[in-house]
Amino acid sequence: MKVLNFGSLNLDFVYQVDHMVSPGETLASLKMQTFCGGKGLNQSIALAKAGAEVYHAGCIGRDGQLLVEALEKEGVRTDYVKILEEKTGHAIIQVDRSGQNCILLYGGTNRAQTEEYIDQVLAGFDAGDMIVLQNEINLLDYIIDRAYERGMTIVLNPSPFDENLKDCDLNKVSFFLINEVEGSQITGENEPEKILDKLAEIYPDARVVLTLGSEGSVYQEKEYRIRQSIYRVEAVDTTAAGDTFTGYFVASLLEGLDISRCMDLAAKASALSVTRPGASPSIPRRQEVLDWNI
Repeated sequence: MKVLNFGSLNLDFVYQVDHMVSPGETLASLKMQTFCGGKGLNQSIALAKAGAEVYHAGCIGRDGQLLVEALEKEGVRTDYVKILEEKTGHAIIQVDRSGQNCILLYGGTNRAQTEEYIDQVLAGFDAGDMIVLQNEINLLDYIIDRAYERGMTIVLNPSPFDENLKDCDLNKVSFFLINEVEGSQITGENEPEKILDKLAEIYPDARVVLTLGSEGSVYQEKEYRIRQSIYRVEAVDTTAAGDTFTGYFVASLLEGLDISRCMDLAAKASALSVTRPGASPSIPRRQEVLDWNI
């Protein structure tokens, strides 16, 4: 079984500023840094660090070679990453002295995928292979339909939740990995138990992992539920917590571990990630997770 992550690749340009720029104002930044990001990239790196052999598909511009290097450094296969003439998807992020931020997103190549390209990528995968998806790229509905036709196991993290998801046939999804907010947006319910009940009603054949922040997480398969508590730590940066959880849960599934063990490893890896700054750099390697005594 192979795993394909078809997801976003972003360059994050982070500017340290005294205060947020006001209309008509020109402001000199105190510092500028460039980071690799995007939920797709973060989850591919989490999968690789968790021990999975993962292929990443997505589009970058000629300015995005840093993203390919970041993936390859962690052992992610980049055979299917395509270079376009469009600018790479990116974010311009202002961070002021108090730590507040404002973010301007540009979809770029993440929104420039074509049906032809998607078909070329999926031709390399067969029934039983797994595809991991998020909602930061275009043609998500087409990817789901074609992957389903090929008999692939579809794992969806529907983040960010927006109108594009209404074009997707979510009955074709095998696994939903969602947080409480996304669960509420999908079902219209606010209480975790009601969210799970509604998801079981709407998508009876899907398996669900619902993350609940400090309340842990719940795995649901029809009427069967497993609850996982969190590992309590002092958080430094929670940016990659969700993507780390997703990567470790999926990698553990691929390894054939039982669900309780998958949930536990994902929770532990996620907790370890928030004790470190940054997004993908904070994601721990598998041996670190196994060796971490908490």
